[in-house]
Amino acid sequence: MYPIAAREELAPNIFLFRIEAPQVARKAQPGQFIMLRVDEMGERIPLTIADFDRERGTVDIVFAAVGRTTRKLAELQKGDSIANFVGPLGLPAEIGRFGTVVCVAVGYGMATMVPIARALKEAGNRVIGIAWARQGEYLFGLDRLRAACSELIVSAGNGADHSSFVIQPLRQVLQGGQPIHRVVVIGPACVMRYVSLTTKPYSIKTVVSLNPIMVDGTGMCGACRVAVGGVTKFACVDGPAFDGHLVEWDLLLARRCTYTGNEDQLSTFWQCEHCAQW
Repeated sequence: MYPIAAREELAPNIFLFRIEAPQVARKAQPGQFIMLRVDEMGERIPLTIADFDRERGTVDIVFAAVGRTTRKLAELQKGDSIANFVGPLGLPAEIGRFGTVVCVAVGYGMATMVPIARALKEAGNRVIGIAWARQGEYLFGLDRLRAACSELIVSAGNGADHSSFVIQPLRQVLQGGQPIHRVVVIGPACVMRYVSLTTKPYSIKTVVSLNPIMVDGTGMCGACRVAVGGVTKFACVDGPAFDGHLVEWDLLLARRCTYTGNEDQLSTFWQCEHCAQW
């Protein structure tokens, strides 16, 4: 059993849990994920590692209570335990001294981007963060993200032209005159696609995190298969990070959005209502 050391509601129905998992914390790296089960009868779900503390032996996860399992998870309180907490899984984020890196964080990405941005900054990069949410109440964890970046641009808003809130700040940075050496984006699949399309004319390597399409987390179910540069990959074992310019987004989004209509209304927090807009 894995005790919950801390519990915080970051935004309406968005929760941060700090889990006591010393073995996972000891090996965790930025960009990896875990698989958990709430109880012995529960399903397994993947969640990105939002942070870790090796000395205290804890791992942070952030999730939205949108389905049966995450709602059940959200009912737990500090001091309760979850049955399984397996990880770290997936390949770590590529950390190096690249120069100036733009980190675009949307939705849960505002939490899960923190260890990546922090590691990039510690490696000697200038890290420019861009955080966006549809509504101001969903802008959470900004103090932690700001501390991990050299500069943080915050945007909130919704409307027919989503790009005015998400892409415009990125375009301003790209056209600002300073060389940008890499872009990292974590968020809904449709947002990651649009960011990749925006950076492609600049030939700036853009790294996306395909955690949103994972189910089994071990490569057994095949649900997370994705075409990258014409080659079939599995997001859970070959990623979750991939070159966004090589991902075949039309195929990915067609599969990703098949069951969107069955999700809670909070799903609009994670992705646009109609991916075609992007």
